[in-house]
Amino acid sequence: MDLDLLVRGIIIGLAIAAPVGPIGVLCIRRTLAEGRLVGFVSGLGAATADAVYGCIAGFGLAVVANLLLDYNLWIRLIGSVFLCYLGIATLRSAPSEQPAAFGGSGLIAAYATTFALTITNPMTILAFAAIFTGLGITQTATSYTAALTLVAGVFSGSALWWLLLSSVVSIARSRLNTRSLGWINRAAGAVMLGFGLWYGLAVLIG
Repeated sequence: MDLDLLVRGIIIGLAIAAPVGPIGVLCIRRTLAEGRLVGFVSGLGAATADAVYGCIAGFGLAVVANLLLDYNLWIRLIGSVFLCYLGIATLRSAPSEQPAAFGGSGLIAAYATTFALTITNPMTILAFAAIFTGLGITQTATSYTAALTLVAGVFSGSALWWLLLSSVVSIARSRLNTRSLGWINRAAGAVMLGFGLWYGLAVLIG
């Protein structure tokens, strides 16, 4: 295994995941409402989607990339509608003082929703392609083994960020009461709804 490529992948995964956008807000809200495990598993959904796009960029799957970009508007519109739905649901949800007890199906749903939201942003392919090119990785990752090492690093870096975020938020949760959680719910719902409307408007305006 090429340690240098693995480390580069981890750095890229952290860089892609760290900016706090709608997925970050959703994971923070879920950690506060339902516990660290649910927040972390939600983040793993986003990390998996990042790894998928990393595969497409790393393996040079031009056909898949072009297909996704051809349907970019429709995919982004679906993602924006789903984000609006989650925002409204969060605004209407009542806070609980104790994290919810999640079973397997609940964790699968948490994972699937963030995967779906992240994968509906095909422009991430371009971000990965730009980063790979800027770091000279397209010349370095010349074999399937090297590309897999890079993608494993991307997933690990992204997953590491979600583990850190969910852990920190979980610690902070013990200091919050129901009233505070209610305000956080409303703020998180408003932010997600705002992102959804913004993305949708950007798609429609073109």
